[in-house]
Amino acid sequence: MSAPSFDLIGIGNPIMDLLAHVDDAFLAAHVPGEKGGMVLVDEQDIASLVRRLGSQYAMTPGGSAANATLGAARLGLRATFLGKIGADVTAEEYRTNFLAAGGDGSRFKHATLPNGRCLSLVTPDGQRTMRTHLGAAMTLSPDEVTPADFQGARHAHIEGYLMFNPALAEKVAATARAAGCTISLELSSFEVVQVARDWIFSQLRQGVHVVFANEDEARVLFRREAPYEQYARELAAYGGIAAVKIGKDGAWIAQGRDLHRIASFPVARVVDTTGAGDAWAGGFLYGYLRGLPLPAAGQLGSALGAECVQHLGPAIPDVHWPRLRELAASLARPA
Repeated sequence: MSAPSFDLIGIGNPIMDLLAHVDDAFLAAHVPGEKGGMVLVDEQDIASLVRRLGSQYAMTPGGSAANATLGAARLGLRATFLGKIGADVTAEEYRTNFLAAGGDGSRFKHATLPNGRCLSLVTPDGQRTMRTHLGAAMTLSPDEVTPADFQGARHAHIEGYLMFNPALAEKVAATARAAGCTISLELSSFEVVQVARDWIFSQLRQGVHVVFANEDEARVLFRREAPYEQYARELAAYGGIAAVKIGKDGAWIAQGRDLHRIASFPVARVVDTTGAGDAWAGGFLYGYLRGLPLPAAGQLGSALGAECVQHLGPAIPDVHWPRLRELAASLARPA
């Protein structure tokens, strides 16, 4: 049997992120709904909010699975991505950035539509409230997902936002399994869990090798308050690895009877939490797929998450990657 062409294939929505600092008064006046999380909106809603911001925003490629995939790629994994980009300048910028960061772009699908965009509104406490128009990404259909997309891939990382299209999420998971990929599932947001709770449990019963959740997502999934380590144990009881991320307090990782408390890295100042959970997943997946012990993989996830929150947007600036790659190499060395 030939070696896999890719260590990792991410599957999700390739979305261009628009990032802006706002105060709570802006949210109260212009953004209906709860602070935090993500809500799907139409193009008019995004355009209206962007007009209100004027020129006070930055733009960077994003998308939950794409962020994690590129994080793992920048540490050294061979990574590709399945998702649909548009036919405009935004789409071309997205693809160019993805390739420049070390990802493979051969498995992008294409639509003659504008690329998807996500407006991430960051308040002074570092919390982000997201409003997303999927654009071209939302036109990826189950019929377009084929075994060829997963050929040569060792592990498939699926973002929770696909669950807003249940037929697509089901086709992705089934095709990845049929291709022999191991699977990780990122729950992505408490709104996702609210609408896709039954599907998540059905996937866990079929077998998910790694499941990522934060404290809010775990709480909504189990519909009760519990210690975070209990959420991790219950998720791991389905047979895989569970990582419950708890922000500045680190994470819990469970597998079988083993439970690991993962400490966070100190952060002098939180600028923006956008993409921090994805960065954590990217670091962990690098360690997991390189065969590191779970505590070491969790430590690498925490390092990427901590670095991410110190910058606006999900992308960690180039200057920090040599240090992060050295950390990954040191964790892989025999004690």
